[in-house]
Amino acid sequence: MTAKKTATVTIILFLLLFIAYKPYDQTIYADTFLKHIFVLYSFVINNTFLIVHEGGHGVCYILSCPEFITAASGTVFQLLFPYLLGFISKKQGNLFGYYIGLFFLGFSMQYTAWYISTAHEGLHVSAANSFLGIDSYHDFNYILSVLGLLNFDWLISGIVKAGGYILMFYACFKMWLLAFVKRQ
Repeated sequence: MTAKKTATVTIILFLLLFIAYKPYDQTIYADTFLKHIFVLYSFVINNTFLIVHEGGHGVCYILSCPEFITAASGTVFQLLFPYLLGFISKKQGNLFGYYIGLFFLGFSMQYTAWYISTAHEGLHVSAANSFLGIDSYHDFNYILSVLGLLNFDWLISGIVKAGGYILMFYACFKMWLLAFVKRQ
């Protein structure tokens, strides 16, 4: 099996497990080998995006950006990171790498949708739910409050979540075509 075929099958399997377990909705008890692998894989990817997210805020702290830009910069960095990796791959002639980047953009959008959906819970995120392990600021509570859209967090979250799934399925379809369908 070629590397493209292996990567495609692995990513499609991850997508199916992601749909089944929805790791952002609940705590998953890894009672099977497949769940254990999924939880580990999901943990590594999600924490990578969280580091990029917090790095986006850090850039704005260094540059003394306005509060709104600082709040938004974490998510902007988190979404730009996989897209730019894919875009660079495409510019280098690696279309398969581009679709991997799109897939992970969709994955990142899923977690962004979950984060948006919790905006109504308040301006502060408890230490138990914070990446940093301390009480922190809820970006989307602030952003949506400033925009007057806090009551619509459920709708905005749903749109972002749907967009994430569309990107993930689209990327898987295109990777499947590149890996398994022979060109004429």
